[in-house]
Amino acid sequence: MRILVVEDEKELAAIICKGLRENGYSVDVAHDGEEGLYMAENYPADVVVLDIMLPGMDGLSVLKAMRRKGIKTPVVILTARDALTDKIKGLDAGADDYVTKPFAFGELLARIRSLLRRRTEVREAVIRIDDLEIDTASHEVKRGGRIIPLSAREYALLEYMAYNRNRVLSRTDITEHIYDESFDRDSNIVDVYITYLRKKIDAGFEKKLIHTVRGAGYMLKGSDV
Repeated sequence: MRILVVEDEKELAAIICKGLRENGYSVDVAHDGEEGLYMAENYPADVVVLDIMLPGMDGLSVLKAMRRKGIKTPVVILTARDALTDKIKGLDAGADDYVTKPFAFGELLARIRSLLRRRTEVREAVIRIDDLEIDTASHEVKRGGRIIPLSAREYALLEYMAYNRNRVLSRTDITEHIYDESFDRDSNIVDVYITYLRKKIDAGFEKKLIHTVRGAGYMLKGSDV
């Protein structure tokens, strides 16, 4: 999944981005309001992490502009203001959640996961497709009851395919949701990671879940349990 972080404190932004990438998310970052709004419009994210106190265009103005433009991306507000009135203003402006600074990264991560589950309308804690189980909270993956260790990037790809199971995903679909704007779109990295997943998810199992649709892309195909 793709996360946009709009935070003017560059050290904090770097920490947030590093943590998100280590958990398998693709991350774009902006350091002021105008840039954040531009990124939200032109590089669609699955969740926006938005600081309120930004230079130039403040976070609430960015949020209101996003909603006026019809951008419905879930937004988590980061604010040093812990007064109830400030939180109410943020929620009334269109925010979906808020985290007060200073905060524990684990809390921010949990709130992002909650919004992603809500947006994709996957309510269950564990996605089950045939004998494949994906725990969206712990990121533990099992097939046939056996734990399958995955890297953060492998997990991100598998989860995205699971959310879109039985749907053909083009390479463009995958790169836009799994990788950030700096990704080289001419690279064959998507094919490489599909190969990695096949070796871990399908190898040794009679029924194959990951399929190539010639000329179109890839599909995770199976029945919900």
